[in-house]
Amino acid sequence: MKAVEISAYGKPEVLRLGERPAPEPGTGELLIRVRASGVNRPDVLQRTGNYPVPPGASDIPGLEVAGEILSGDAQALAAAGFKVGDRVCALVAGGGYAELCVAPVGQCLPVPKGLSDIEAASLPETYFTVWSNVFDRAKLQPGETLLIQGGTSGIGVTAIQMAKALGARVIATAGSDEKCQACIQLGADHAINYRTQDFAAEAKKFSGGAGVEVILDMVAGAYVAREIECLAEEGRLVIIAVQGGVKSEFNAGLVLRKRLAITGSTLRPRPVQFKSAIARALKENVWPLLERGAIKPVIHSVFPAAQAARAHELMESNQHIGKIVLTWT
Repeated sequence: MKAVEISAYGKPEVLRLGERPAPEPGTGELLIRVRASGVNRPDVLQRTGNYPVPPGASDIPGLEVAGEILSGDAQALAAAGFKVGDRVCALVAGGGYAELCVAPVGQCLPVPKGLSDIEAASLPETYFTVWSNVFDRAKLQPGETLLIQGGTSGIGVTAIQMAKALGARVIATAGSDEKCQACIQLGADHAINYRTQDFAAEAKKFSGGAGVEVILDMVAGAYVAREIECLAEEGRLVIIAVQGGVKSEFNAGLVLRKRLAITGSTLRPRPVQFKSAIARALKENVWPLLERGAIKPVIHSVFPAAQAARAHELMESNQHIGKIVLTWT
């Protein structure tokens, strides 16, 4: 099979289209003929040598795919309601930038009705991440306010739509007025240009001084102190990336007085059982929203797999709004 390989750690041009042996599905797994592969920030980190591959995972980058089932564990397929030829999208621990990809059956979901393979490939990584962190860990409730740092990222456009569809109010930050307007068009109640406005002051103003109940943070670093200031009593801060640095200094007294919870997670190294539970929750709670158009994939750009380097250049430019996807012919 053809696959995009990381020839050496470095800039996007280290990504090369090469040949690899076709993988074979084992117990509890299926083999997908990949039609499209999602591109995500962790792929960039892996390419630069800053995101080690979990033990047992493929060294080929790519954490989400869509295509059709070629073969697999017959018992596991039947138990999940799948059969050979079905169109699926899947969350994988690696190996997504390839014509063929093995995935645990439990981490596969049917392509939502009406969606293309390109749209379906843009779903798993961000949808699994948002559900796990915003709804499982932070327990966002209808009527509460969610502040999303980076509203036009793949995670951001997913979190805005999912939170709004499930009854929350949403504030999103972005780095330009154009991106703020895109957040509003996606359903955010308020958008803050973090380059020209103080997001903490704006969030408190929007909430009438009470603060927000949940913050989804992909920055960390110096942001944490300001986030703690604008959290409401019993507020929950969830950190899922550290683009602003791993060290934070904040007022611990506010954590005590407001009874705050600070948490975080990484998804890639978690076991199949954990990810399969997220898949079941998504199928029950979110897939119906996709199929009736209440929420939708947001695709910024599509590249042939041979142009994966261009896709990574775009990801690193931060000029995109939504997802970047590779296609295989």
